Amino acid sequence: MTREYSYFVYILASKRNGTLYVGVTSDLYGRIVEHRDGLVPGFTKRYGIAMLVYFEEHDDIGEAIRREKRIKRWRRAWKIELIESRNPDWRDLWLDLTT
Repeated sequence: MTREYSYFVYILASKRNGTLYVGVTSDLYGRIVEHRDGLVPGFTKRYGIAMLVYFEEHDDIGEAIRREKRIKRWRRAWKIELIESRNPDWRDLWLDLTT
């Protein structure tokens, strides 16, 4: 069975170990462009949070939203552990989406 839609839970950071933002989207590329270009008013724009440091894909929007809400409630240390489990060097994964 082919999936028609993908949904992404993502974490942005202002810098390594900096301010974090957790979000969910069906268009990871487009949403990160919006964050990077300052088109999303509010928290990420105010604090310069635009470095994509973590993302995971889901095939069900409800599952993705539940996961986003769960991660948002986590302690900061747990979020950092999650990021470093897949991205120990805190690379900007945006580069992976654009190549």
